Amino acid sequence: MGSIAAQETKPSAWRAATEPELAAIIPARAPVVQERIETELRTASGITNGNGRFVAGVVLITAGYSAEGKYSHYLLAQVPLKIANFHLPAGQYILGWTHKDEDTLTVKFYEAISGKPLGSVDAVRNSSITRIESFRIWPPSDRSLIQIGRFTFAYQLGG
Repeated sequence: MGSIAAQETKPSAWRAATEPELAAIIPARAPVVQERIETELRTASGITNGNGRFVAGVVLITAGYSAEGKYSHYLLAQVPLKIANFHLPAGQYILGWTHKDEDTLTVKFYEAISGKPLGSVDAVRNSSITRIESFRIWPPSDRSLIQIGRFTFAYQLGG
């Protein structure tokens, strides 16, 4: 069993997920506390180990919902993750961010179903990023970063 778990989180085995793969796993309406909020599939990004495990996310369309201004992204992790000083078991999460200063966002993580706060991380302006994207998860063999706009923060597979 240990070798299977190690294989699932071995960085070199992960690659960017394709559009059809993302369309198959990203819900049209994501669970956000007691609501189901539309997702914007064209902003979806994710990675896969090629064996049915994904880490993927998408922008939420929160206008008109109670989540407006609090949550901005939905994240599906089918393997545990470590972000900053906290661990996320496999599951569904929602993210929200605020500007800390002109070069930093504070990104907060919550359980998708309950809205329970789980931790936060500072995403810093990344000058090596040449393409600004609403959301992007970089494969660990490339950068091990999650990107929101021009800001990034590190993640680790296997939590």
